[in-house]
Amino acid sequence: MTTLERRLGLWSSIGLVIGITIGGGIFRSPAGIAARVPDPMFMLGVWVLGGLIVLCGALAFAELSAAMPETGGMYVYLREGWGRPYAFLYGWAQLVLIRASALGGISSVFGEYFLRVFGIDPATHPGWADYIAAGAIIVAALTNVVGVRLGALFAGISTMAKFGALALLVLASFALGGGTAGASFANMASNGAPIDWGLFGLALISVLWAYDGFADLTFASGEVTDPQKNLPRAIVWGTLAIITIYLLANAAYLYVIPIDQLKSSTLVSADTLSAIFGQAGVSFISVIVMISTFGSLMGSMLASPRIFFAMADDKLFFPAIASVHPQFKTPYIAVLLAAGLGVAMVMTQTFEQLTDTFVLAMWPFYALSVAAIYTLRRSHPDLPRPYRVVGYPWVPAIFVVAATGLVINALVTDPKWTSITFGVVLAGLPVYWAFFRDRR
Repeated sequence: MTTLERRLGLWSSIGLVIGITIGGGIFRSPAGIAARVPDPMFMLGVWVLGGLIVLCGALAFAELSAAMPETGGMYVYLREGWGRPYAFLYGWAQLVLIRASALGGISSVFGEYFLRVFGIDPATHPGWADYIAAGAIIVAALTNVVGVRLGALFAGISTMAKFGALALLVLASFALGGGTAGASFANMASNGAPIDWGLFGLALISVLWAYDGFADLTFASGEVTDPQKNLPRAIVWGTLAIITIYLLANAAYLYVIPIDQLKSSTLVSADTLSAIFGQAGVSFISVIVMISTFGSLMGSMLASPRIFFAMADDKLFFPAIASVHPQFKTPYIAVLLAAGLGVAMVMTQTFEQLTDTFVLAMWPFYALSVAAIYTLRRSHPDLPRPYRVVGYPWVPAIFVVAATGLVINALVTDPKWTSITFGVVLAGLPVYWAFFRDRR
């Protein structure tokens, strides 16, 4: 069978980590987080806590990716650490819920901001944003079919744009924002507002959604050059860069906009630059958010179909899914399948439904993947490990406990939707036993 070529270097890989992760979360989540955590210091604290949890996960994934640099990423870690049924269940969840809801959620934000760039209110034109979002998914799919380098180039360009825009927002806020009404470093100090720890936990879910994407590079591990060195470096350095810019951006928001106003600012980045530059600032950040979300869509479309490719190549999915395009050397069937499912989701679900579905379906597998470090060190002690997670066994344990707590919190706060989501995921077990149990 034709194999995928290793053509992604270190900087392209770091760009993918940053590009996939920085989507719409940092531009729309702070208002909801401020509403749940009304004390500025605690609001910044929830971003710090989320960053530390994600960093623990990134360090763990760095070890796993260096030890098993194969296309499929988490699918491979679950297969080797827990067995083929767990790996299939993850792939099933990716197929029916996770990737489709992620692509749908990212493209929904793109569609809304695309309309806003042209002064069109999405609320007054229902359905327009969905059609634009579906078109964005199709364009991203066709681009990634043509070639992994082209898809990585698009993701890399958007990465520089959005990372640079966030850096500009931070610099402009602290250098020029002092002249705006209400701007002050005192806005970041504690105001003594009472903290509801249940709401703090819900705010953490929103933060982790904004940070999600740190592990997606592992899906394309089979296409990274010198993977045992470049994969750990890209995952860790990319994650550190994201944590840094997220904390600085939230500090900039609070410096310019007091938290009582921030709670009602759904477009906080636009409101921040509006206070400094007026309407020109609003237009600028709207374009950047559009570029940001499309770049995240491009990166996700590049990485995620590799899961289906790896499953089919491993006889845990239909053989046609593993087909590699004879000219472009890309898993084109898997890319087109992911695009079709994403279009279906974006045309039938709201943004909130898409993001909730993604978080509920994805994080149990994050916990299992990181926990596979413990089983693999016992069952495969001779497995080459050019990188070993710092702080073992505590660093992986912190991530596993946090991910487990996230799932438990969801079961307590929203048992109906959580149960439905888990039911759809677990429906993959009879499919496995009926069609794939005996395949090797």
